[in-house]
Parts: sequence; C-alpha cells; structure tokens
Amino acid sequence: MQHTSAFLFDLDGVLIDTEPQYDIFWDKIAEEYQLGIENFVNIIKGTTNFEIMSIYFSKMTETAQQDIISKYKAFELKMDIIPIPGALEFLKNVKKSGIPMGLVTSSDDYKIEYIFSQLPIQYCFNTIVSANRITRGKPDPMCYLLASEDLGISPDNCYVFEDSFKGIQAGNSAGMKVIGLSTSNTAESITKDCIKVIPDFLNFSIYSLL
Repeated sequence: MQHTSAFLFDLDGVLIDTEPQYDIFWDKIAEEYQLGIENFVNIIKGTTNFEIMSIYFSKMTETAQQDIISKYKAFELKMDIIPIPGALEFLKNVKKSGIPMGLVTSSDDYKIEYIFSQLPIQYCFNTIVSANRITRGKPDPMCYLLASEDLGISPDNCYVFEDSFKGIQAGNSAGMKVIGLSTSNTAESITKDCIKVIPDFLNFSIYSLL
C-alpha cells in the first residue's frame, strides 16, 4: 500500500541523546577562545557546523579555526550514542507500517556514518538530508522541503519530529506538522509551535497522528 504521509526526523535530541555532550564541548570551546556570547550553546542548537564557524569564529585566525574544526570532528567521532527512550522501537514500528521516513539533520555525513555504525537504524530511512546537501540551514525550511521532494510526499502530509527552536521553525516554515520533543527545551516553551509535544517515544504510537 502506498502511503500519502511521511515522518521526518531530526537526529540529535530527537533520536539520540547527545545534546548534553554538545553543550559541554561548545562551552569549553567558547571559554577557551573567549567568545563572550551569552547562552551560546542554546543559540547554536540546530545549526550546521559550517554556519557555526562562519558566523561565530570567522574573525579568528585560520589556524584557530582549523583547530576548532579538528577538535569538533574528533569529539563527534567518539561521542556516546544513546537512543532517546523508545526511539528505536518507534522507528521499527513505523518501518513495519510502510510509512516513508527521512532523516533531516544539521550533522555532516561523516557523523551520520558514525551513528549508523553504532545504531542499526540506517535501514529505516528512505532519504537522508544532511548538512552536506543544503546551502541554507535551519530555521530555513530547505532541508525539510528537500526531504519532502525526495519522498514525493506533499509538505502538508509530512510530520516533523524536532527538539530545537530552529528545527521547529524550519518544519513549520515548510508547511509541515511538527511534533516537538521536550529533550532540549521545556514542553511549555515549544507547545505553541507544535501540534503535539512528547518527552520521548515511550508509549507513543503512530496511530495517534494518522
């Protein structure tokens, strides 16, 4: 049976619990390079690494920039990959239902490959939109619209699973239905921009949406 709906998933804070690790990393970088930006780790959530470097570190020397990039890549390739509770079972059930799925993330391809080497979830996705495929990151809707086009599903029939303010904005700007995960921000802070807010995927069924 051909489905007319699709589920699109962000990665960090939605399928895997890595945001606290990123907070520690970027806090250290901000302190080491005396960035002096209040709430820096919250501001950059959902932002591609390229955008972080070009926006916040562009005035630093090329040596300093390369040092940060090297540290960032080394950090990502040894992160603890912890699934959000219920996420793996939910993906498995959606796959069984035949509903097409897309992974839409600000992460680079090398990190996605590392994630797939740690978690058996690559088979779930019919398309993957990473930072390497886009020229405008979240909150721009480009990434989600590209996934919709890949799957041949109308944006208004796509359900987006997001945790960051920028990701939620991207999903809404794409004209999609956004389910928010209160893993990075409080439920109260994202409720107004989502059709539903959940703490994780435990006791959450696809049939509550379709």
